[in-house]
Amino acid sequence: MVRTGAQYVESIKDNRCIYIGGERVQDVTTHPAFKGISQTIAGLYDISSDEKENMTYLTEDGTIANKIYMIPKSIEDLKDRREAIQKWANATCGFVGRSPDHVAGYLAGFASRPDVFARGGEQFKDNVSKFYKHARDNDLFLSYVIIPPQTDRSKASHEQENKFTAVGVYEEKKEGIIVRGSQMLGTGSAVSDYIFVSCITPLRPGDEDHALSFVVPLDAPGLKLYSRPSFAADKPSSYDYPLSTRFDESDSLIVFDDVFIPWEHVFVYRNIDIVRAQFHETPAHVYGNNQAQIRFVTKLKFIIGIAKKVTAMNGIDKFLPVQEKLGELAAIVASVEGMLLASEYNYTTDENGTAYPNRRFLYGVVGLQDTIYPKVIHMLRDLVGGGVLQVPSSYKDMINPETRDDINRYIKSTDVSAEERVKLFKLAWDVIGSEFAGRHQQYELFYNGAPFVTKGYSFRNYRYEEVVDLVDQFLESYQIPQSFEEQVL
Repeated sequence: MVRTGAQYVESIKDNRCIYIGGERVQDVTTHPAFKGISQTIAGLYDISSDEKENMTYLTEDGTIANKIYMIPKSIEDLKDRREAIQKWANATCGFVGRSPDHVAGYLAGFASRPDVFARGGEQFKDNVSKFYKHARDNDLFLSYVIIPPQTDRSKASHEQENKFTAVGVYEEKKEGIIVRGSQMLGTGSAVSDYIFVSCITPLRPGDEDHALSFVVPLDAPGLKLYSRPSFAADKPSSYDYPLSTRFDESDSLIVFDDVFIPWEHVFVYRNIDIVRAQFHETPAHVYGNNQAQIRFVTKLKFIIGIAKKVTAMNGIDKFLPVQEKLGELAAIVASVEGMLLASEYNYTTDENGTAYPNRRFLYGVVGLQDTIYPKVIHMLRDLVGGGVLQVPSSYKDMINPETRDDINRYIKSTDVSAEERVKLFKLAWDVIGSEFAGRHQQYELFYNGAPFVTKGYSFRNYRYEEVVDLVDQFLESYQIPQSFEEQVL
């Protein structure tokens, strides 16, 4: 089935345990910190459940499912998947990084290579396949936590003062396992159906108790979420903070206070090698980052669209220095979009017939994301200038009879009303200057980890042997002269 927004909202009205501001959230769908993002995700489900949007496909099992769960078999499938994800990215302007299509890609990647999980035992292979189908056929929203807390990164998980700082196996039972500890960074977890839990950072010998991969529903007893401060809760209106109020997906520390995980929800158990293999020997990491790049392209397009509108509104888009900056922004975004399409066009097919984007072009952008985003934001700052600082404190100044005439008279542009101008500049501020904006800059800087991690993906997936071979062939085309008489070509 492909569920509607109303069905999604109803599904997250459960007994999940979320704390923010020292208080437990009673209803995540109505709480000021989470209402906006839950409504946004509901809107995505309304898009995908609308037959006119063409976001469903017939699965290999004969069910109808959301294309975000596709296991592509051809370039046509990759294109269909991209176009479906693009519709959701357009709806969020690229500012919801962990929408349901992100982890859905990981699950599809896992299910395409069940043999990787079979190394730990046939039951884990079956668990992956069955849960993938369950999530696909019920159109579930999964978030993930795959990074241990920042306690002492110089030590392995088992070397920490508290062995169960990072989530690990506390007890094994006949029916399943008891896990204890915590994990970061639960983006979007507060409004998801399930959390996928594992560890993408390298584990070391002795970390076997932490070498896990499992899923857990949000209302599981003992599961607790501690959310960071909300960027939506205290905002006066969506007019004043159009992104903060709608797209603040929240980030949470996830605490496992002796949470029971039944065996059927365990994918990897106490196996360091398979924990890593699940990400990089399957297409999971590729599919997840393909979704991320579709979103990133959309976000960059949206930002440079703001730049163009601001410069036109201020009447400076005809100045050559401004056109130069707009041209540079266009070149940056076109390059990122080109790499996305190149990764699709030069797709790879594995031994199971599964198609996935070419890693060279996909990870080429991943390796530059931490420099591209800050540069684009800096250039937008330059183009908007002080205009974002000279706007009314809230929409209330624009409707108060005592203040609205001054606002309408002095904060406007040629042929543009004060309402239109303020609306655009408040949007620009929510991209470059609000708490929401600051979080997004940090988010893109560390989207795939520290810079050495993201550059490492680019390094390992470029296939340097090809370019080294090019140099070697040229070096072999000439030799040291055997005598002074030999002529130099």
